Amino acid sequence: MAKFLSGAATGGEGTMGAAGRLGKVALYSALAFFAFVVGLKSFYTIDEGERGVILRTGAIVGTAEPGLGFKIPFLDRVVKISVQSRAQIYADVMAYSRDQQAAVIKLSVNYRLPAGEVERIYANYGSEAGLVERLIDRRVFEQAKNVFGRFNAVTAIQERGRLNAETEAAIRDAVKGPVLIDSVQIENIDFSDVYEQSIENRMLAEVEVQKLRQNAEREKVQAEITVTQANAQADAVRAQAEAQATATRLAGEAEADAIRAKGAALRDNPSLIELTAAERWNGQLPTTMIPGAAVPFIGMK
Repeated sequence: MAKFLSGAATGGEGTMGAAGRLGKVALYSALAFFAFVVGLKSFYTIDEGERGVILRTGAIVGTAEPGLGFKIPFLDRVVKISVQSRAQIYADVMAYSRDQQAAVIKLSVNYRLPAGEVERIYANYGSEAGLVERLIDRRVFEQAKNVFGRFNAVTAIQERGRLNAETEAAIRDAVKGPVLIDSVQIENIDFSDVYEQSIENRMLAEVEVQKLRQNAEREKVQAEITVTQANAQADAVRAQAEAQATATRLAGEAEADAIRAKGAALRDNPSLIELTAAERWNGQLPTTMIPGAAVPFIGMK
């Protein structure tokens, strides 16, 4: 009996020793896990293109730049805010033109948050999404409708560039706060099918009118060319006739001068006539002669 009691006591001490060792292992494991968690919670990283807002028990205590940083575990928290350029798409902006034509406008707004304003952004808006919802969205809808209402439907289509520029300027002026509007782009203007068909018909009619005007202008130019060519041809004929008349006149004057010269020569030299007759006599005498008359030169050619 004594041996049994002694063995039981020895077994109990062994069990208690094993339990103690297991307890120490569990404690050390818990401490190691806690230290690991504390280590993980004691640092943070901020990517390039982001900034961090450091909170301690909910209060802002500073901002964090890109890179590795340290914080107090379980007390500090870092909220990351992007400072890269973002695009916000507005696909269903309902608006009316100045001539009361309904349209659905799709536009995009490119914006970015200034790196030096992240603390103010978090304090006033809580996040980037809160800033966009409260500061940008409302102004975009208001200004897009206001600017579009200053344009007729046809003008809005034909002068899309001016509409886009005025919309961008209006949104820039309206959005006041810790945000920068880089650009605004009107991507589409969708009118009703009936109105779009009427616009297409009107534009086709204008193209046809322009084509007719061009044809009329071309025919006018062609007529002017024809008149010019006819005038040139008439001038050429007139010049040729004048040249021929001048040549005829000069030839006549030359012949008249020659006749006058010959007459003067004959008048001044009567014997020249007899010489000329002698040169032309063929040597034949007339068959009938009057007695006592001089022998004439007959048959001269």
